[in-house]
Amino acid sequence: MQDKVTKVFYISLAIAILFIIWGTISENILPNWNLGQVTGNIQNFLVSKFGWFYLLSATSFLVFAIFLIVSKYGNIVLGKDGDEPEYNYLTWFGMLFSAGMGIGLVFWGAAEPISHYNTPPFQVGSDSEAAKVAMRYSFFHWGLHPWAIYSVLALALAYFQFRKDSPGLISSTLKPLFGDRMDGGYGTLVNVIAVFATIFGVATSLGLGAQQISSGLGFIFDGLTNNFTLQFIIIIVVTILFMISAISGLDRGIKYLSTTNICLAILLLIFMLFAGPTNFIMNFFTTTLGTYIQKLPAMSFRMAPFSEENTGWLKDWTIFYWAWWIAWAPFVGMFIARVSRGRTVREFVVGVLLVPTIFGALWFAVFGGSAIALEYNEGLNLFSVIEDIGTEAALFTVFENYQFTTITSILTIFLISTFFITSADSATFVLGMQTTGGSLDPALRVKIAWGIVQSATAAVLLWQGGLGALQTASIIAAFPFAFILIMIIFSIIKEFKEEGRNYPLKRKKREEG
Repeated sequence: MQDKVTKVFYISLAIAILFIIWGTISENILPNWNLGQVTGNIQNFLVSKFGWFYLLSATSFLVFAIFLIVSKYGNIVLGKDGDEPEYNYLTWFGMLFSAGMGIGLVFWGAAEPISHYNTPPFQVGSDSEAAKVAMRYSFFHWGLHPWAIYSVLALALAYFQFRKDSPGLISSTLKPLFGDRMDGGYGTLVNVIAVFATIFGVATSLGLGAQQISSGLGFIFDGLTNNFTLQFIIIIVVTILFMISAISGLDRGIKYLSTTNICLAILLLIFMLFAGPTNFIMNFFTTTLGTYIQKLPAMSFRMAPFSEENTGWLKDWTIFYWAWWIAWAPFVGMFIARVSRGRTVREFVVGVLLVPTIFGALWFAVFGGSAIALEYNEGLNLFSVIEDIGTEAALFTVFENYQFTTITSILTIFLISTFFITSADSATFVLGMQTTGGSLDPALRVKIAWGIVQSATAAVLLWQGGLGALQTASIIAAFPFAFILIMIIFSIIKEFKEEGRNYPLKRKKREEG
């Protein structure tokens, strides 16, 4: 496999640099065409006119993933017949979880349930009902739908790369539909779109991570102000650290960091489970898991066509999340595919869907449940902290009301930092792979270039408007890539039908041998 850069690298890098320059231009220079205003207008158009499209797309990916689990295609190996998985289950789960959710779970673990509790998606009759709805929608936003989005692309990439010996490019997954045209301009366009979805999706998480690390340092050290200057310094420091990790390679850097991440996350989770209202948390988790499964179809298709419904809530939460997950799909999908060789389709989809979903649900029950308990049982107003200080302060405010505040805050900052490093490190690998013709070992200079671009993009978005700008970037980047994901479903179906016609014969030959 050649590792020299392709046209995708030069085109994507040039546009990314122009975007960063545009973002640094003052509003006084371009009063009507500054980055924040233009992207804000595009976002408003997309969520107003195409919110239904994001919703239907995400749900269709989940339906397709479930179909693969129960279909006859579940026995197909993502690799050659007889290939064994490279990584054991613990390492595999740790790597895909760290890449797929890390920073976001820590950032929103307490903040999202508290936000939904105080501003429900629709009118509720009591505080207890508001709490149940809040936790159910937190499960919904971080559960089966996002992992279904990841699994569709990751499955296609792993199948074509390891079983069909195709380059590890997103354009390669569309060859059954478009043939050799994917080797030319059409393929370049698809891969450039994937690169931009990756840049903006990851930049959103890096921005969230910088905000929360900054907030945590402000809680620990009096006098530190959570502002853009501190966030920018954090981005620079963490950029240097993930560059070091990127230099060390996948098996050393990302593998060890992913294992560290999952161990730290479990440690923090167990501590909070027993430091907080344990019985309340587990009861809350159990009942919410049941109502989540029960009401999943209704939530999956819920829009707000009538004026009395909370349309703004849907745009700010569900539509943003579905767009964010779609924008993350190229990055997470390629990374999961890279570490999933040798698994069967059924094993792969079940693992990717269920394990992170259950862990994420438990995470929200523990941290969100502890936060809601403080409001519901103790009468504290945590939501005012979110409104006055920022969403990133919610988790540290919860820690202040339980034991070992300083220790848990320091551990959380370290966990966010390692998630930050892992996400950025994984993304530099994926971007390098996409822009070097699918090389499994992209040149170091390519990974460094994309690392700098990612961090610069996150910094520009934070400077332009903080969380709002980060959300805007994700929604815009996801729109064109959603169409590519839909085409990938049809491509997989076409290829699996062909595989299904040959698979019984192959199985018979193996049995005879």
